[in-house]
Amino acid sequence: MISENLQEAINEQIKYELYSAYMYLAMSADCSDRNLTGFATWLRMQAQEEVEHAMRFYDFLIERGGRVELHGIDKPPVEYGSPLEIMEQSLDHERFVTSRINGLYDLAFAEQDRPAQVMLQWFITEQVEEEASIDEIVQRMKMFGADGAALFILDRDLGARGPEESEE
Repeated sequence: MISENLQEAINEQIKYELYSAYMYLAMSADCSDRNLTGFATWLRMQAQEEVEHAMRFYDFLIERGGRVELHGIDKPPVEYGSPLEIMEQSLDHERFVTSRINGLYDLAFAEQDRPAQVMLQWFITEQVEEEASIDEIVQRMKMFGADGAALFILDRDLGARGPEESEE
């Protein structure tokens, strides 16, 4: 059985994972509106991945005999600025999620909940990959420019992301 504190914290994390999906979908729609179809595809895949993350937490709570309590999700913005600003906001958001995952791990460690620690280790590894992936895009945009031919090439490259790159 999972503790009440950890159960509450994981339910809160489910909300943040689902908000992340909403945010990435909103970013995708913003990019679609500007005919940045590659960015839109990449961000939509991110949204799907965030739903998968929420479901990992959801399933974990159920497996541990906990109670899933879905919290309200805030409405994300409609517009996000330039493509570079979108990716910078994505990176900032992933860093925020990383801090939340680390806090959950600290709580699981303090409560000596080893199954939660093992489950959260997967998320810690995932967050390292998420931040590195988005940071690479941001750095490429800063290095090569975030408009013109460089943006066209990056948009094409991001649009090549397929379901095989998301989680199983």
